[in-house]
Amino acid sequence: MAPNSPPSLGHLLRKSLLFQQTVILTITFFAYASLHASRKPPSIVKSVLGPEISRNGSTPLDDLANSEKGWPPFNGTQGTHRLGELDLAFLSSYAIGMFFSGHFADTLDLRLFLSSGMLLSALFTVAFGFGYWLQIHSFLYFVIVQILCGFSQSTGWPSVVSVVSNWFGKSKRGLIMGVWNSHTSIGNIMGSIVASSMLKFGWGWSFFWAGFFVFLIGILVYLFLAVSPEIIGLSLPSEIELNPIEASDHGEAEHLGLLQSKDSNPLEEAKPLEGEEINSSDAIGFIEAWKLPGVASFAVCLFFSKLVAYTFLYWLPFYIRHTAVAGVHLSHETAGLLSTIFDFGGVLGGVLAGLLSDKLEARAITSVSFLLLSVPALVLYRVYGSSSMFANNILMFLTGSLVNGPYALITTAVAADLGTQTAIRGNSRALATVTAIIDGTGSVGAAIGPVLVGYISTSGWNTVFAMLITSIFIAALSLVPAVKSELTERKSRLQMNETAH
Repeated sequence: MAPNSPPSLGHLLRKSLLFQQTVILTITFFAYASLHASRKPPSIVKSVLGPEISRNGSTPLDDLANSEKGWPPFNGTQGTHRLGELDLAFLSSYAIGMFFSGHFADTLDLRLFLSSGMLLSALFTVAFGFGYWLQIHSFLYFVIVQILCGFSQSTGWPSVVSVVSNWFGKSKRGLIMGVWNSHTSIGNIMGSIVASSMLKFGWGWSFFWAGFFVFLIGILVYLFLAVSPEIIGLSLPSEIELNPIEASDHGEAEHLGLLQSKDSNPLEEAKPLEGEEINSSDAIGFIEAWKLPGVASFAVCLFFSKLVAYTFLYWLPFYIRHTAVAGVHLSHETAGLLSTIFDFGGVLGGVLAGLLSDKLEARAITSVSFLLLSVPALVLYRVYGSSSMFANNILMFLTGSLVNGPYALITTAVAADLGTQTAIRGNSRALATVTAIIDGTGSVGAAIGPVLVGYISTSGWNTVFAMLITSIFIAALSLVPAVKSELTERKSRLQMNETAH
């Protein structure tokens, strides 16, 4: 057995590649689903920790001023501000940690790196819940716990994307990762259901069971995760037939439009970065990874896409609780459960975006299409979502699918494509670094969105939705160069086909 293989995999070494790929998809799916599930309790308990709505307040700010309920220090007129700052503590540390963990994931044993991060995440998630039983009302305590939890969770994404990309080739990567990336929404749904159900026993239990789930999956990761086929003596079919460098020499390397600038040359794309001699076994540098074609533009796009997605992740239950649906204010538990409809839509959106991008061979065009369609969906949800429960559910589902589609596509298939492009000559150890840069930049946006809502929501929810729509437009604009490149590539292919016939 290879030295880095997990201790419980000896009897599986002779199993088929398909079986191993199924095991890897399952383990990594539940690994990241558990991490996302542990992020839901803070959003679910917001309406419990924060100020209770007032029937007499004529504006959101009046509601906060007239409220006496909640959990100090999150109640009162500064309650929503502090809840937003708590989100900032987690997401900013997560974003900072992401930039470092990508490099560590390229240089350390991914199995140990991922499982260690999950066990620490479980510890700090449960520690937040202890605030309920120990009657802790120190804002500093909750901030420190969230910061430590954010750093711990930053180990997850670069690790799971690298592992899955090691086991699957490019041809079906968009569809496979679109389906696989539903772990984000599935984790949100599981986290919302468990956290909402536990509220009647005390909000601390919402965090305890989320942390316990992460702990169990972390143990499974340590015991059963094989980070690449080579570790257990297997190889992908494409690697047996032709390695990436040989494919480039024979002119058979894949050329994706999103990886090429308008004036790019396929032969130039196959060369290493200028002044660099990149060894396929060496981790790529942080600055070199930023210079790769397409990385910066998709990172900026994800900054604003994730800002929108995480605003819904952290504030949707609070928004539903504080917005009357058909003239009725819903309970804490009902608002939390209802918010899962957004995540169900996210599952469909992620799969559709991956499938369409594979069919069109155009990741940027697919992403921009989803982003632009999400604008009218957001307007409709804000204007008509409160008219009836049916309208609320349908529009929430539609909004979730369109908002999460490009977010899911960029963090999976696009990141994997950019991290394995011909410009780095098949460098197998660049993927986690590129993934960390893209998702780390997105996580900065994710940190900014929720804290902004904590402040501007006191001026009314129309202001919040205006901020979200503006962010979507900026995200779409950032991909204009990539869209032009893909259109040029498609035009060239059509001309070549016409010439051939």
